[in-house]
Amino acid sequence: MKNKVILLTSDQLGKGDKELGEGILETFFTILKQKEDLPLAIFCMNRGVFALTEQSLVSLHLKELEEKGVAVLACKTCVDYYELNEQLATGKISGMAHFIELASKYEVLTLS
Repeated sequence: MKNKVILLTSDQLGKGDKELGEGILETFFTILKQKEDLPLAIFCMNRGVFALTEQSLVSLHLKELEEKGVAVLACKTCVDYYELNEQLATGKISGMAHFIELASKYEVLTLS
């Protein structure tokens, strides 16, 4: 995972039941943070920015990953659109240009 960027486009994993999808996403990040080989960055866009808010249990895992050196980034356009500026519990605001730069250099794993 060291040379990968995770693109998180939703606050749940999969298209089924919302509660199940949120639980699966939390499990993914619970297991990921226990690995030695962590991704370079996690870029959240569209509804993925909700995973960075205090209302999401996933934000706790993302905060731990950030503390371990993983860049946790939130799409500025998406944060502004959903009016989440004051609700972010972790992550830094970033832009599409930064994501494009990362995607041109590293493999992107998309979670949706």
